[in-house]
Amino acid sequence: MSTDVTAPMSGTIYKIHVTVGEQVSYEDELIILEALKMENPIYAPADGKVTEIKVSEGTEVETNQVLIVLE
Repeated sequence: MSTDVTAPMSGTIYKIHVTVGEQVSYEDELIILEALKMENPIYAPADGKVTEIKVSEGTEVETNQVLIVLE
């Protein structure tokens, strides 16, 4: 079963800390989302392996947009 990691707010992807195939643990920092002139870390909602990264650094995203898929 896969888990989608979504954007909690609109903003720009500032930094991606993971790669496809990487194993992550609950609350590992995955992405930094820049919004409202602040850097907002996005954490893993569960343990898993990164199977897909749907954004790249500099991408503008909307609220609830899927950023990363974990399996």
